[in-house]
Amino acid sequence: MTTKQSEIQPFRIEIPQSEIDDLRARLAGARWPAEPRVDDWSRGVPVAYLKELAEYWGDGFDWRAQEAALNEIPQFVTEIDGQRIHFFHQRSPEPDALPLILTHGWPGSPVEFQKLIGPLTDPRAHGGDPADAFHVVVPSLPGYGFSNPIGEAGFNLFGVARMWAELMSRLGYERYAAHGTDAGSGVAGMLPFIDAEHVAGIHLAGISASTPFGDPIPLDELSGRDRERAEHFNTMMDEGFGYLVQQMTRPQTLAYGLNDSPIGQLAWIVEKFAEWTDPARKLPEDAVDRDQLLTNVSLYWFTGSGASSAHAVYEGMQAWKAFAAQQASQVSDESEGEAQEWGSVAGPPTGVAVFGAETAVKSLTDPAGRIEHWNEYERGGHFAAMEVPDLLTGDLRTFFGPLRQA
Repeated sequence: MTTKQSEIQPFRIEIPQSEIDDLRARLAGARWPAEPRVDDWSRGVPVAYLKELAEYWGDGFDWRAQEAALNEIPQFVTEIDGQRIHFFHQRSPEPDALPLILTHGWPGSPVEFQKLIGPLTDPRAHGGDPADAFHVVVPSLPGYGFSNPIGEAGFNLFGVARMWAELMSRLGYERYAAHGTDAGSGVAGMLPFIDAEHVAGIHLAGISASTPFGDPIPLDELSGRDRERAEHFNTMMDEGFGYLVQQMTRPQTLAYGLNDSPIGQLAWIVEKFAEWTDPARKLPEDAVDRDQLLTNVSLYWFTGSGASSAHAVYEGMQAWKAFAAQQASQVSDESEGEAQEWGSVAGPPTGVAVFGAETAVKSLTDPAGRIEHWNEYERGGHFAAMEVPDLLTGDLRTFFGPLRQA
């Protein structure tokens, strides 16, 4: 029996003008810290840089124009397992299009995939082959954007994957593909465990060489690009995981600043765009469109997602550590003694795309060589859908091409 909560209802983004005015007033009245002796990126986001970006956010950035552009994409809300889920759903004009669910991570949102939706759903109109068309579904993770507040069940990758399987079923998609990046790759990676009979394949980006819970990666047996990626990951462990430690241990303390200060929220997200985008790009807006970046930040601000996503990271990491401990216990009891890896269970094919200075290392992620589609690109970075949408679109088309027929 269908309940009112489980119905799929149309949705439009309509931020009250009072909230826009409040944002601008807070930006104009910001209380700035003194500049450190070295005002570069070595200690975080430089004061001079952030002042200029905040000034543009308050006086040059047009939220209403970005809101109107987002509202051109059909949007909906539904409730699954007590969780409100907001999602974009753009059907292709091609009748044989393959359904594809795209999942963002932190500090992303469905805005991250905005440039992909047109080429994926209507390749004919974008100089592509109509045989490559997808029906595209882009949900907001629980605790992100308009998928707020986090439901009683909390946040964990397995639970979100179950919600996505139910969402695709409600939309009438009997067979579908999945792509995820960052935490979204974890969600996509869980789908074969719970909905294998309906998943045509999973495509991952934004995956790391390892997890931040263990020791640095030994470099002795690595060479070339693999060694460079592992070295980069080890440096991140040493210098770049402060954001994660804070969110996975004390999210509520962080939440006050993110929820009360747009400057704090801006710096918290922009720092990651500076560190995780193509290293050949000097500034974040050299790697991604500045208005798209600020649309993403604005979505966090208007929906209070800085605080709620911090709690989602906390709950997700706690669940992941418990799962990893359980897996390690099971492995110790098995004679084979082999840890599980991507593609180590029978199920739909897996593809991986690695962009720029991302830290995924194939020999570590897939030591048995079970992942047949593994492409590495010199351009781009962690936010590939924003940085190099052409490359990501092409990789999705290539990987899912042979999997379109059941």
